[in-house]
Amino acid sequence: MVKIRRPCQAGAFYAGTAESLKSQIENCFLHELGPGKIPEVAKTGPRQVIGLVCPHAGYMFSGPVAAHAYYKLALDGKPDVVVLFGPNHAGYGSALAVMNEGFWRTPLGDVKVDSELATRITHESRIVDVDDSAHRFEHSIEVQLPFLQYLYGSDFKIVPICFLMQDLSSAREVGQAVAKVLAGKNAVIIASSDMTHYEPQENAKKKDEMALEAVEAMDEAKFYSVIEAHRVSACGYGPIAALITAAKILGAKEAKLLCYKTSGDVIGDYSSVVGYAAVCFTK
Repeated sequence: MVKIRRPCQAGAFYAGTAESLKSQIENCFLHELGPGKIPEVAKTGPRQVIGLVCPHAGYMFSGPVAAHAYYKLALDGKPDVVVLFGPNHAGYGSALAVMNEGFWRTPLGDVKVDSELATRITHESRIVDVDDSAHRFEHSIEVQLPFLQYLYGSDFKIVPICFLMQDLSSAREVGQAVAKVLAGKNAVIIASSDMTHYEPQENAKKKDEMALEAVEAMDEAKFYSVIEAHRVSACGYGPIAALITAAKILGAKEAKLLCYKTSGDVIGDYSSVVGYAAVCFTK
C-alpha cells in the first residue's frame, strides 16, 4: 500500500487543476512584483544554492515573491533532493515531524519522499519523529511543491519536516542533523515562512528588515533575539534558524535577500499586512 499525502490546499491557496496551476505559476514569475520573466532551468547549472527562504501564503499574495527564489534556483540547475522545513500551523502531530515514505500529490503530479535520507535524519537527530499526521492539514510545505514541479517535473525527491516546536536549540539540532546527512549530496533546503502578520505596513517593514538583516548575517542567535525583542510574528522562525545552521555547515558564504514585499504591495491595503521574503543562501 503506497502512502499518498493528498493536497489540502489545491483550489484554495493555489489553483486546483494542472493547467490553471501552471498558468498561475507563470503569472507569479511574470508579475510586476515577481522576477518579470519565466526561468529556463539550467540543465548543468553550477549548483551553488544551498538553501532558500520562501513564503507560503496563497499564490495571489506571496507567489510573486516566492517566484524570485525559484527563479534563482532554476538558473542554478537541478537538485536531486529538496529538504523542506515548514512551521506546523495546524497543531497536529509530533513537535518535530518528518514523513519518511510515500508520495506527495499536487495537481502537477506526485513527488516521492526520500525514505533513506528521511530515516537518516531521524537517526542523527533524536528529536525528529516520523509522524504523517503532522503533515496532513499543513500548508507551509505543500505550497512549495508546485513551484518545484513546475521547474523539475517529478524528477526530484523531498524530505518534509514540520516544526511545531520552534525553540533555538531544537532548530539548531535539526539543522545540524540535516547538514550531516546532506554532506556531499546534490540537495537544497527550503525554509517556508511568512514574515510579520497583520500589522500596519510601516511596522511590519521595520520589524522584518531587522529580522532579515540577521538572516543575511547568517546569525541564528541574533535572528531569535530580534524575533523576541521586537515580537516579530514570522511563523516559520524555527525553519529559518534550522536553514541558517545547516547552510553554514554546508559551506554557505552568503545569504542574500532577493525580494521583500507585503500583502499591502499586492492588494493596496496597507492597514494590516503580512510580510513575505525570498532569501537565497549560496556557496
